[in-house]
Amino acid sequence: MRFILLIVVSFATSAAFAQTVVIKKVELAGENVIVHYELEDSNPNNEYLINLYSSKDNYFAALTKVSGDVGAEVKPGTNKRIVWKIRDEYGGYKGKIALEIRGKVYIPFAKLQGFDTKKTYKKGTTMNLKWKAAGSSPINIELYKGGQRVAGDMNIPNNGSHSLFIPKHVGNGKDYRLKMTDTRNPDEVIYTDYFKVAPKIPMIVKVGAGVAVAAVVVVLVTKGGGNKGGDGGDDNTPGQIELPAKPGDN
Repeated sequence: MRFILLIVVSFATSAAFAQTVVIKKVELAGENVIVHYELEDSNPNNEYLINLYSSKDNYFAALTKVSGDVGAEVKPGTNKRIVWKIRDEYGGYKGKIALEIRGKVYIPFAKLQGFDTKKTYKKGTTMNLKWKAAGSSPINIELYKGGQRVAGDMNIPNNGSHSLFIPKHVGNGKDYRLKMTDTRNPDEVIYTDYFKVAPKIPMIVKVGAGVAVAAVVVVLVTKGGGNKGGDGGDDNTPGQIELPAKPGDN
């Protein structure tokens, strides 16, 4: 795989704050391209949306096989890096290619509040979601298991709350996450961390309860039948059993 890298920086700045991005180094590590950069801002509380583009499609779509300090909520700082898996993105590419970093201050259209990804959510129940809204566009809220969409509600008012139902038929797993999308800006996407979905009532509890009920039925039938045609001296009527005396009733 032979190619020549050129780096271009495109950065949306604000007159209110000094913002710069500096490419420190670009290296080829096996089949990965690693871009090292620094993101400077006089306001350390700002968060950024950082994307990497290539000349192969004339910088049309953001590269997707990337990881590291890329995407939403990137904080200012030094020692930032983006790892790009070029073979996964383009296969056996040969030739020249230029990369472009684009960044802008990130103001999320919605920010979940109080959503606990360490909690286990139950199938057949409702997730009551709350978020801080920062836009008027309708949004989509979808539930994913791995890379498969299993549920979701579309064109929801961005009013800060919604109840999402988890279907009973979905599988168990720890690879669930929520996806929120701005319908007017489909590039604006928010994913939660992964969380667990499990049955509403664990199977072992259901089976155990069934065994206990069956055991009670067997005891009653056996005891009741034993009184039939009694052997004298037993005052119990057929179908009844004598309860053991309580301590102290002698």
